[in-house]
Amino acid sequence: MIKQSDAPFRLLTQRHGATLAYTQMLDPHKLLEDRDYLEFHQRDLTFGRDAGNETDGSVVVQLCGNDPEIIVQAGKKIQGLCSGIDLNLGCPQEHAREGHYGGYLLAKKDWPLVQTIGKHHVIPVSAMSHLLQPPTSVKLRLCPSSSPPSSTVEFATLLEQAGASWVTLHARHVSARRRRQGAADLDVVRTLKAALRVPVVSNGNVRTWEDVQRNREETRSDGIMVGETLLGNPCIFANVIPDPFQVSLEYLEICKELPDIATHKTIETHVRHFIEFQCSRRPWYNKFRTALPACEGIHDIEHLLRTKVTRWRGKAALKNHDACTDDLEYTTD
Repeated sequence: MIKQSDAPFRLLTQRHGATLAYTQMLDPHKLLEDRDYLEFHQRDLTFGRDAGNETDGSVVVQLCGNDPEIIVQAGKKIQGLCSGIDLNLGCPQEHAREGHYGGYLLAKKDWPLVQTIGKHHVIPVSAMSHLLQPPTSVKLRLCPSSSPPSSTVEFATLLEQAGASWVTLHARHVSARRRRQGAADLDVVRTLKAALRVPVVSNGNVRTWEDVQRNREETRSDGIMVGETLLGNPCIFANVIPDPFQVSLEYLEICKELPDIATHKTIETHVRHFIEFQCSRRPWYNKFRTALPACEGIHDIEHLLRTKVTRWRGKAALKNHDACTDDLEYTTD
């Protein structure tokens, strides 16, 4: 999730049931050529690791690209700060199409290239296994619709042979215009699970905890990945629908504990997602959307939530601006 998988948010999700978190897709060229970019993400991973002592804190760094040497060299810059490295073969966005990476490496003509990248990422499986320390995974989408239906399973089998430690499948086709074009085809995930020896993670068709359970039952996958729904409900893996106001305050408190990790824009966007997920149809929501961008820092956002938003919701304003996480009240299904 672009600029939405910062360390404070990852920690929030892991406090509430997520067992493994991913970074946003990182550009290996920038990790090698842009010192500020590298140091920003190293700091994010370091702070996230240190703060994750209260949880497992496991994080996978997601890389993109089509140059095996560049990807390996970039991986070496962050390999000591993560639990795994993921090669993204699912990004459907226009910049991925233009750069020929992500979901635009799924055509059969690119399979040899991707297998080469995979071999650069594996733990002891081939002569190149010592290039990177952590295990490597691959996240992909369905192979192009012009390919035979069995192509996705065939390709994933080759990735397993190249050394992928696990495979995540978002069972939709790549589309730059419509990222979630139709429902994910969970039958393909189930077929993939039966075909591979390594663990398979299913991604797609999740809005509620019941969807998580249904997806797991239908696919028999080893895990469930959730993306955009998690932005609205970071507690989904705990089978909890949190009060959006309180979970916003909890996130802000983590941001204060991990300063200068999430940008102000990222923080603002997270809070908007938390509130929007449950309150987008409330009469006061547009006033909130207007007021939020005017906030200049964490304390401004907190003040907005504790005064105006509380008043708009018909509740008494909270006077104690320091009590953020001790007064959390959650509702369970």
